[in-house]
Formats: sequence, C-alpha cells, structure tokens
Amino acid sequence: MTDTRLIRNFSIIAHVDHGKSTLADRLVEMTGTVQKRQMKEQLLDDMELERERGITIKARAVAMNYLAKDGLTYQLNLIDTPGHVDFNYEVLKSLQACEGALLLVDASQGVEAQTVVNAHLAEQAKLAVIPVLNKMDLPHARPDEVAQEIEDAICISAENAIAVSAKTGQNVEAVLEAIVALVPPPTGDPQGLLQALIFDAIYNDYRGVVLYARVFQGTVRRAHFIRMIGTMSRYEVMEVGKLKPDMQAVDELHAGEVGYIVANIKKLQDVVIGDTVTHDDEALRAPMLPGFRQPKPMVFCGFYPTVPSEFENLRKSLEKMRLNDSSFTFEPETSDALGFGFRCGFLGLLHMEVIQQRLEREEDMDLVQTAPSVRYRVKLHNGEEKEIRSPSEMPDPSMILEYLEPITRVNIVVPTDGIGAVMKLCTDRRGQYVKTDYYGRERVMIGFRIPFAEIIFDFHDRLKSATRGYGTMDYELEGFEASNLVKVRILVTGDEVDALSFLCHKDQSESRGRKILKALRQEIPRHQFEVALQAAIGGKIVARETIAAMRKDVTAKCYGGDISRKRKLLEKQKEGKKRMRQVGSVEIPQKAFLSVLRTGDD
Repeated sequence: MTDTRLIRNFSIIAHVDHGKSTLADRLVEMTGTVQKRQMKEQLLDDMELERERGITIKARAVAMNYLAKDGLTYQLNLIDTPGHVDFNYEVLKSLQACEGALLLVDASQGVEAQTVVNAHLAEQAKLAVIPVLNKMDLPHARPDEVAQEIEDAICISAENAIAVSAKTGQNVEAVLEAIVALVPPPTGDPQGLLQALIFDAIYNDYRGVVLYARVFQGTVRRAHFIRMIGTMSRYEVMEVGKLKPDMQAVDELHAGEVGYIVANIKKLQDVVIGDTVTHDDEALRAPMLPGFRQPKPMVFCGFYPTVPSEFENLRKSLEKMRLNDSSFTFEPETSDALGFGFRCGFLGLLHMEVIQQRLEREEDMDLVQTAPSVRYRVKLHNGEEKEIRSPSEMPDPSMILEYLEPITRVNIVVPTDGIGAVMKLCTDRRGQYVKTDYYGRERVMIGFRIPFAEIIFDFHDRLKSATRGYGTMDYELEGFEASNLVKVRILVTGDEVDALSFLCHKDQSESRGRKILKALRQEIPRHQFEVALQAAIGGKIVARETIAAMRKDVTAKCYGGDISRKRKLLEKQKEGKKRMRQVGSVEIPQKAFLSVLRTGDD
C-alpha cells in the first residue's frame, strides 16, 4: 500500500493550444511510465478526432511514479484536461478529483480568456495552483511580461512561475519537483468507509462499463460488493487497477488513489458521472461526496438516422456517448419530414460537431442533423413559463405574453490594436458593452453581454478574422431577458417542413429566411412541376424562391406553320403541369437539411 503522504493528484489547465498535451507527454516520458519505443506525440489524446484537430476533447488520467530529489518515490496521478470553452465540464470534473493544478500559459501569447476561467475554477475547488510558462524555446517568448499578466488577470503570485519548454523538455524536472513540494497530499483514511467519486466512465464491449474513480476514503479490491449511492445499483468488483496510461490491474485502490473499477456493469443507466461508490453493506451509512454541478445544455439540434430501421442502434450509440460525456443529453422526438429521431443538447457548437463526428466514425452511424437552436423561454398569459428547445414546441402565438432569450457574458482578450474591430463585431450582434480591463500595455479584456443565439453560429470565426487570430473568447450564461422573437416557418409547396423552421430575433428573420430559401433552392432538384419555397411569420409570407419545372420542348417538332399549333401544345403541357402539381410531392434530399446549417450568417 502506498503511503497517502507520497501521493499527489493534479491536473493541467490551460487555454486551447498552449501545450498541455505536450507537457503531459514530457512528464510521462521523464517518469519512465511509458517506454521510449512506445512513446508518441500527444500520447493521452488517443481519439482519432483529437489527433486530427490537435485539441483535447476528453479528460484522460495517468498514474506515474517519480523518484524525487529527496530520495522518496512519489505516486503522481495526472488528469489531463481540455482547453476549449465547450469542454469546460471536463475540466470541472477533473478538478474535483485533484488537490493541485498546473496553470500552463504560453510565454509568447500570454494570458487568454480560457486561462482566466480555468484558473478561477481551480480556485473555487480550493486547489494549489502552480503557474508554469511554456514555449520558452520560441524566440519571441516574453516570460516577465506574461508573469505580470498572470498577476494582473488572475491575482496569483507568478514571481516563482516555472519557465519550461515542453517540446524540448527544458526545465520540466522543476515542474515535477514543484508538484511534490507544493501540491498537498490527499487526506483520507484507507480503513474508513469507502467513498469513491466516479469522474468518468467508458463502455467496453467485453467488460461492460469501466468506472474511472478517485478514492477519497476506504479501500476497494477485487470480489468486494459495491453500490452506487445515486442509483442504488449493486455489483461485484471483478478488477481494479491504474491507468499507466493503459489499464494495469492492481490488488487494491485505497484512499487518495485514482484508478479504474471493472464490475461487469451491463446497464448504462446504472452509472451516473459524479456518483459515489461505496461498499454494499455501508451504503446507508456512507455520505455522498459533493459531486459536480450538472451543466445545462445550451445548443439543441435533432439527430435522425437516414434509414428509419437504424433508430434503435442510434439510441444505443447515444447512450454510450452519454456515458462517456455526461454533459450531452438526448430525448426521442418525431418529425413529419424526417421520421423518428432524437433531440440532443450540447454545451456549444464545437461540442455538437465532435459528438456528430464521433457517432459517424466510432459507431458507424449515418445521420441527418437539423439546424442548431438555443434554449428559449416564453411567458404565457396564464402566468406559466415554458421552456422552448425546438420551434415545434412553440405554443400558439395568441397564448404568449412575452418571449425570453438567453444572454451570455462574453469576455474577449485581444491585443490593444484589435479593440475597434471587436467593438464593431459585438455591437453588430446586439451586444451591450460592460467593461474593459488592461493587462500590461499590449493586452486588453473586453466584457460584453450578447444574446447566446448571436454567438453560437460563427462568432468565434469572425472574432479570429477580425483580430488576425489573436483574439480569444470565453462565455458564461447570465440568465434570460425579454426579446422580440418570432418563429419563421419554412413552407415547401405550401406544406410546413418542421425540421427547417427556426426561432430568431424579428430584425433578422427576413434575411435568415431568405438565406435558407436560397440554400434550399440550390439543393432541391427540379421536379416535373414548379416548386414554391416560402418563409412565413404567422400568416405573412416574408420571402419566396421558386424552383422552375423541368420542361420537355414540346414544340420541337413544329418547324413552321401557324403559331396556334405551338400555343396549343404549350397549353396542353401547362394543363399537365397543373394536374401534376396537385398529385406530386416534393423530394427534399438530406443535403438540403445540412445546407441550412451553413447559413448561420454569411
């Protein structure tokens, strides 16, 4: 049994692309956890999507043994975290299982928006925060200025910040020594009541659900009967072990350690991330650990299988995703145009994109996805308040007293020469200016209140272009405010297509409707009859596009003669087209639904 005084649990927090995964690689390499020949770049980013995009999506854990300069061997449990704002929940889960955090800041780029947010999360979790300046091998690194930025923006003393280069390994050993010296050892009695926090889980086809847990009290070993307090489900432990970074079985996990538990769990519903595991006979006595706040999904869209018979397979795939990523939600829904599917909730647009690509690659699902929308609320005349997650849930307009839309507090960090471009971008998106904070002479953080619907489509891309790639942003939901919203219905030959209807601010409704109709006109093939595409608000048509009918040249055989012969043939064709329009139905291809996604704000 490892003495708890020799255990250190920590995570690495940083803005996206500041070198977290590279530093994790160096720590794993220097502690000899993985042999040189098995080493590869971004070792902990083992998902195909993570390696392709160069971002961390899932928090990963790894246990390392380090022989420190004081002659003692310490067990270091690292939980790697993502940096993008859409995966903030992963960071929150990881910090709950740690006593310390390395705050990694790029010495050339300085403090970014997500750096500030992650540092505040670590402070709220009462962790020991160690500032580390990375990328010191770059010629334009400016450690002194960046250390000052850390003190100004985050109010953490940075005079002893460790300057490293994760790429070359320069000074990385000082980081390991700082972890040993500054991160407090875990408290907890290995002989006490078992309390283990489930901070993640994965599904294995052969072993069922594998729990990733941090043990706070007690000991768990093979053949113990455990119970999850939240769901009260009981299981027998088949194996416990540590992640090095592959699974390695051990005899037991005791207080202070991080590892995995295999208990032959086949029902995905029995596992809730944030639940507490205890011994079966202690379930009524052991208190539940303070879990983490379940995040509320902010972006919603529909996932439908292209083949209706795949509906049950899609449900199973979504349940696996939900287990692996508990910030994602789904519930069944039906659509006249697309059949049976699921209404899915995500933390942001990148989160939605990643889940969709993981379903297509890992689960081999073929999906149709509807346009994303945010959560609105409506106040009814009878005093009731109703939440609206898709246009189809909107009650009759005569019952609605007031529309409410979500407002976010957006903090944008930019160089001082980008202030004008950012101000214009935010005011164009109905933003209200809040404040400006200067960090040193060259960087500034601008705060705005912006409706969430205005930032989910392409706000981040626009910000990057306006600031030449230097602008970074972070947002959090502030609440709901009254707004002038309307439901725009999309009609194809007079029939409403519920999957294409959307909610938006009245000022933008006509332009958005027109853009969607133009996109549909390009994607819907020509039929034997004329197809009318319309956008309507209530009973009023606000935009229209027409797809002309395919016409056979019926006058081709008339080489001359009286014009009345040609006219007679054209009139006959016209009658046929009119009859066809009455019985014909318009085929809307999947590409048309997907094209609506790209009409965010061109």
